[in-house]
Amino acid sequence: MRVYRSLAGLPPNFGPSAVTIGNFDGVHRGHCEILRRVKALADARGWKASVLTFDPHPTKVVAPERTPKLMTTPERRADLMAAAGVEQILILPFDRAIAQWSPEEFVTQLLIERLGARAVLVGDNFRFGCRQAGDTRTLEALGRQLGFEVEIAPAVTCRGQVVSSSGIRNLLCAGRIGLANRFLGRPYALEGDVVSGRGVGSKQTVPTLNLATAGEVIPARGVYVTRTRDLDSARAWTSVTNVGYRPTFGESDRLSIESFLLDALINALPGPSTGAAPRHIRVEFLARLRSERKFESPEALKAQILRDVSAARNYFRRTQEWTQAWIASTWPPATS
Repeated sequence: MRVYRSLAGLPPNFGPSAVTIGNFDGVHRGHCEILRRVKALADARGWKASVLTFDPHPTKVVAPERTPKLMTTPERRADLMAAAGVEQILILPFDRAIAQWSPEEFVTQLLIERLGARAVLVGDNFRFGCRQAGDTRTLEALGRQLGFEVEIAPAVTCRGQVVSSSGIRNLLCAGRIGLANRFLGRPYALEGDVVSGRGVGSKQTVPTLNLATAGEVIPARGVYVTRTRDLDSARAWTSVTNVGYRPTFGESDRLSIESFLLDALINALPGPSTGAAPRHIRVEFLARLRSERKFESPEALKAQILRDVSAARNYFRRTQEWTQAWIASTWPPATS
């Protein structure tokens, strides 16, 4: 996949394209429906499946007080879009000049002249142009005038609720990981560098990997069943992760994200038989076990951590048993 970060960097043959437009934070199930349709339409017509997105988020320029915390970086969004079949992405630097474009200027100068749009697919709440003056009806009218197709994708629902980035953020901040993951279509994840802690865990409770992340949306304080991936290799481990301020040790000024790996010798100090400790990790949140709370002693905390580990092992065992049962019930496929 090709990623472009400025209008000046666009090649003259960017088009013809089937393009969708939006912020796509989280690249959730609703977004993926649009991306799949863009891919299908582009393949059928011999065009290029394309995305126009923005960095920074437009509200950071036009209404900073309303800027949402973001679940995904532009780079992570690009990776997820590539997995959905997108061929090329323009991550357009959004500034005040672009914010002043009328809907007509946005379409003619950007979509037609620079992106070679033959079809534009957007969600039913799409707005564009200065002061959001344009909506889907405006886009359809311009499509008829300028000769490009327009498709409006209806909202996707899950369990009776509309799937949206803002809704998923609210679920994550409330610790409702299971429902957030259903809306996303995959586990929510944070990634970053492994950093040194104070060493309290390895001495008084259990050794952990401490994550320093630039992620803006952090799940609610508590203990979670997770999967931890080494971003520099193919290694991955089942894990238990605590998000919080370690109140048992009197720390309350800095949020920590600490993961204990369940199934790897990496929990011992690195050495010839344990493998090198990972430097860059992604922590995928699978289920919430409990809220964070203060314990009367490190020993009591360690005992609770061991119970958390047991609960996490049960979770993974049930998940594995369910997967195996599902495979057994559907394979081999029925033949006519």
